[in-house]
Amino acid sequence: MEDEKIIELYWNRNEEALVQTNRKYGSFCYGIAHHILKNEEDAEECVNDTWLKVWLVIPPKRPEFFQAFIGKITRNLSLDRYRKSRAAKRGGKTLDLIFDELEECIAGQSMDTQTDSMAITGALSQFLAGLSHDARIIFVRRYWYADSVIQIAERYGMSESKVKSALMRSRKKLKFFLEKEGITV
Repeated sequence: MEDEKIIELYWNRNEEALVQTNRKYGSFCYGIAHHILKNEEDAEECVNDTWLKVWLVIPPKRPEFFQAFIGKITRNLSLDRYRKSRAAKRGGKTLDLIFDELEECIAGQSMDTQTDSMAITGALSQFLAGLSHDARIIFVRRYWYADSVIQIAERYGMSESKVKSALMRSRKKLKFFLEKEGITV
């Protein structure tokens, strides 16, 4: 079913919207959640929480890019669950490493207001649009999907050192870009 028809089902408060969303994007959302959480039950719960959240926000929101919209919700819910579990048991290093890598680019950021968040989101989109195709894919796979360097290298037939170098160059470019835009301190 086309995304517009699914969104229309949400607008009409038809529960078939949930069935169709799960049919079309269930494995996509599960992949995002499982990649972050590394746990089947937690990933499944995050996907179910995603469907609830989507149900609650459509309407009034009408997403332009439905897949990206639900992917973002899944990712945010998964990261929230990850942070809560980390606070409780202090185990695992994968996401901590990813956050540490980006910290040098975005340290000192104030995300207190929605305006700050939108400015950074817009700047990040502009930054990504300026990267080469390969650099953009590597950056997004690492920092959006939380892929490991090894996973990225295997997926795209690259060496690990090439992936690491591309990430390092992209982080340096991001830091420079954000400073130039007046977003970092």
